[in-house]
Amino acid sequence: MVKNNPGEPYSRISSEEAFEMQQSGNSTVVDVRNQDEYEAGHVKGAIWIPVDEIVQRFNELPEDGNLMFICAVGARSGLAAEYASSLGVDSERLFNIEDGTPTWIDKGLPSSIGTEK
Repeated sequence: MVKNNPGEPYSRISSEEAFEMQQSGNSTVVDVRNQDEYEAGHVKGAIWIPVDEIVQRFNELPEDGNLMFICAVGARSGLAAEYASSLGVDSERLFNIEDGTPTWIDKGLPSSIGTEK
C-alpha cells in the first residue's frame, strides 16, 4: 500500500489489497465510472456513483468504514476520493484502487455485470 502521496488525501492501493479489505468487512467499493462502463463489468458488491455525482449523492456513501474508490485507471477514482475528503471524510478512510476495474476483473476477483451488485 502506498500511503498518502504528498498532496493526496487518500491512500493508493492495488486490486488485491482492496479485495482483502473488502473481505475483512468495514470497507465499501465505490465505482465512479459511467453507466455503460459499470454495466459492462464491475466489482461485486460495489456502490455505483459516477464521479460527477459524488458531491450531490454524498449522503449515499456509508458514514463508517473505508471508502475504496475505483474507475478504469485510477484518475476518476482519485478525484472522487478528493471530493470525499473536501466534504469532510477523514483521509484515513479514503482509498484509490489505482489499477482499476479492468485489472480487478482480469485478476479473477469477484465481479458482476449489468445492474447486479
